[in-house]
Amino acid sequence: MAGILVAVFWAILVSFLAVVLVRLAQTLRATTELVASVTEQAVPLLADASATVRSAQTQLDKVDAIATDVQEVTSNASALSTTVASAFGGPLVKVAAFGYGVRQAIGRRTGPEPEPDRRADRRTVIVGRTVPSGRGRKRNGRISRGPKD
Repeated sequence: MAGILVAVFWAILVSFLAVVLVRLAQTLRATTELVASVTEQAVPLLADASATVRSAQTQLDKVDAIATDVQEVTSNASALSTTVASAFGGPLVKVAAFGYGVRQAIGRRTGPEPEPDRRADRRTVIVGRTVPSGRGRKRNGRISRGPKD
């Protein structure tokens, strides 16, 4: 009887291990299919990503060339500005000073003009009408707002 018990025990153990091995084989097949599917989808994605990176590198090279050209133009413009300032700056200052001197000489010859009374000329224009200024003169202890009509 002990032999039959051992044989039944071994039969149960072998059938349990067979079920486990069958499940393990199914899991490995599913895993293999999943890896193959991911590989099929990943390869085109990696190719697209590689093409995108190459395109971005080409664009960056173009932008780098443009930035270099802009830097060169900026340095040339700076040099040109310095050259123009040194070439024309001194003579223009001299011409302006000469013009100022001529105006001063002519002004002394004709005599100084009298200063206009600016307080009397100040008026405020409101929608087409001229209104006397708000600053008045004191007359007999009272403030006048302008000439009476």
